[in-house]
Parts: sequence; C-alpha cells; structure tokens
Amino acid sequence: MNAGESQAGRGIDDFSRRACAWPRREKQGPVRLIAEEELRSWIVYEDARLLVLAKPGDVVCHPSKAGPWSSLVGAAREYTGLPTMHLVFRLDRETSGVVVLTKDAKMASRLQVAMQERKVGKAYLAIMTGELHEPVTVNQPLGDDVTSPVYVKSAVVTGGQPAITHFAPVAHGGGFTLARVVTETGRKHQIRIHAHWLGHWLVGDKIYGPDDRCYLEFIDHGWSPAMAEKLHLPRQALHCAQIDLRPAGVDHVFEAPLPADLREFCARHGLAADT
Repeated sequence: MNAGESQAGRGIDDFSRRACAWPRREKQGPVRLIAEEELRSWIVYEDARLLVLAKPGDVVCHPSKAGPWSSLVGAAREYTGLPTMHLVFRLDRETSGVVVLTKDAKMASRLQVAMQERKVGKAYLAIMTGELHEPVTVNQPLGDDVTSPVYVKSAVVTGGQPAITHFAPVAHGGGFTLARVVTETGRKHQIRIHAHWLGHWLVGDKIYGPDDRCYLEFIDHGWSPAMAEKLHLPRQALHCAQIDLRPAGVDHVFEAPLPADLREFCARHGLAADT
C-alpha cells in the first residue's frame, strides 16, 4: 500500500480483524524517576493557577504505580504540595515539549473546553526523514490499523476520523527535514501517522517509522545498534514547541526550545535553524 492509499473497507473499531487481537503486555524495565531539582529546572512558567513545564522525551505524563515521582503529574503534585494537579493535555512519553497543568479545577475545565473547541494554539517541531522543500497539508482520516502487530497503532483509513496536519519546512539537508507542524485536529498519533503517509516518517519513530516491529523488538530487548541504524535516534523526534492560550482568553504564549538530543541531531545533519 503506497502513501496515497488508505485501508479501504476497514471499520475503525473492527477489533475482530486485527492482526494483534489483544494488547501485547509491555515489559516495564527500569522506572524513570524524576528528581525535584529536575522538575524545577523544567518550569517554563508558574503562577497561582498554572504550572507550565518543558517535558523531556523520556517522561510519562499520567501517574503510574511506581509512585508520584515516576510521572509528570505526580511529580508536579509533590512539588506544589497540592492534592490534585490537572493535566490540560498530554504528550506521549517520547514527545518532548510544553505541557500545561493547572492548580484548580475551574481553570482546568476552562482550558480543557478550549482545547476541545480548538481555541488553544499548538505548534510542534519535528525531524522528518527525507527532504521536504515546500509546505504541505495532509487531510486524511485516521482509524485503527487492524493489519499491524502493534495494538496501539493507527493509520490512514477510509471512513476514519477527520484529521488535518500542516507541515512547513524550517531547514532541510543531509536527507532530513526540520519542520514546523500545526494540526487542525487532535487525533491520536496524528502527526506521526501523517508524516508516515507522506513518506517522511519521523526520525526515531518505532511505530510509524520504517518497520513497526521495531516497537515490539524494543519492548522485548530494548534499544540496540541495529535499531539505531534504522531509526537514527532512540526516541521519536517530535517536540511541542509552543502553546498559545490567547484564543482561550488567557494572555499567555509558552515556548520550549528544542532539547539537547534534537539540537545535536540537527547540528550533525546541517539542519541549522534558530530553535
């Protein structure tokens, strides 16, 4: 199936036709714990109602069974001393960038409704394989990938949920592109799927890269030289660079520069940009 084809005739929730009928049990491995001084260094902004953090690309957002310091929300709760911290939106473990948490339920509700109404501006930076020379918009519906051995994988599918992504090259060279990415919809893994559909999968993407079995191999055996050769980076090169709350009536724009691992990759491959 080429980039322009979708999975015609497949229902987006047709679990009976999945190549992997049940979720694969993931090995937990070493737990990434957050030190309080680390969390403090990630603070982009804080006031009486908001805590904005620049999340690294190896931290989960939601609380886990490994204790409060094993997740961004748990660590934020310990840091503030509040019984509850509200996550306005989440980033995948391997996606770095701006994350907004609120300290009270009223502000959380306000921003979550604004997110649903697409009144919060979000811009990402992504390192894509191949060289993208012109801006491109992908308007392709998304649903479950019933042919993949990876249970959580989605794909472009006929009859799926509408999804629109705008890719604009910031720099390109050496077989890679640094792109600014803006979405009009908020589907699961949307940027990664649309990049793959374009034929410019994200560097480091174990699911939507050259072979989704990389994800299963990583679960079973961890990172390896063979995977490094295929994927170039040990995590997906996706970074939430900016959150604009002004359309939601909150006079703030929050930004986080590219983290060191992505900056170093750009430098090695001649992707010079003011990021």
